[in-house]
Amino acid sequence: MPINPPDTPDDEIPVLTAYRAWAAIYDENENRTRDLDATCLASAGLPLAGAKIVEFGAGTGKNTAHLARHAASVVAIDISPEMLAKAQARRLGGHVTFLEHDICQDWPLAAETADIVIGNLVLEHVRDLLPVMVQAARVLRPGGRLYLSEIHPFRQSGGSQARFEQGDGRTVRVEAYYHGVADYLAAAEAAGFSLLTLEEPIGDGTKISAETPPRLLVLNLVKRV
Repeated sequence: MPINPPDTPDDEIPVLTAYRAWAAIYDENENRTRDLDATCLASAGLPLAGAKIVEFGAGTGKNTAHLARHAASVVAIDISPEMLAKAQARRLGGHVTFLEHDICQDWPLAAETADIVIGNLVLEHVRDLLPVMVQAARVLRPGGRLYLSEIHPFRQSGGSQARFEQGDGRTVRVEAYYHGVADYLAAAEAAGFSLLTLEEPIGDGTKISAETPPRLLVLNLVKRV
């Protein structure tokens, strides 16, 4: 369901419109969720060396740069040409391919060609998780890994979602949908994945509580053989 925090003006804008506008300042904005996500990916222990990776929601390429240092190849997918232009400007090497595409549509990638699929901070913008999970499963070889890092549902239920300040000083929220932990796990199971690990990072060293819920939900999954 869409996120509409109580007592918040209806200032939500569509995903593509938002990220096309946000691209110019995305890397410079203070963003603890983005930064924690990058830290978690770097320490996830994924078998990146020599792997063929598909990354969806690549954005400006901050995580793509980390993946490119280890992988044999990376296909970096994003819906926003402006975000991808920022990623391409990083000049990450000929083994990195950038693909402008809506991940809710069939991915233009061959079946069973990837070792790892990675999605970061993108599924909050997807109404129906299952089609994305199905596409991830289709491009992965049997035994391949799916790594997902998303804003935690506890944060969403408290009104958190991707947002940024426009040039006129107005803060706008990016189109978002609530998915509970069970929703992620059910969609993954239906698409043919098994759960390896589930983590709930908070990022500032404090203990999880009602006042300080986890910032991220991190799922490490494997495609069933």
